[in-house]
Amino acid sequence: MARLDIEDFAGKELVRVYIAGRVSEAERVEDALAGHSVDYAVDIEPFLRRGLRLFTSEYAGAAFYVSAGQAAFARSTLLAAGLTQGIADDETAP
Repeated sequence: MARLDIEDFAGKELVRVYIAGRVSEAERVEDALAGHSVDYAVDIEPFLRRGLRLFTSEYAGAAFYVSAGQAAFARSTLLAAGLTQGIADDETAP
């Protein structure tokens, strides 16, 4: 399947399954989802990253959304691909 616009999921509940902080990480997520025929949408969202255990900084990341019915499969696909850091649990689209 392919990357779609969020509007293409009209009438379906979307769930965020991953947020990538780097372009290379986002490319790996796209490869994993597309390689397993998962339709997904990408949106830019802020996320917090803690550095040196003292400071928290806000960054822009690529948030990956899938339909609610494919969320568990998409997460397991990403975990199997070694993408663990940005896995999101049951976060719906805004």
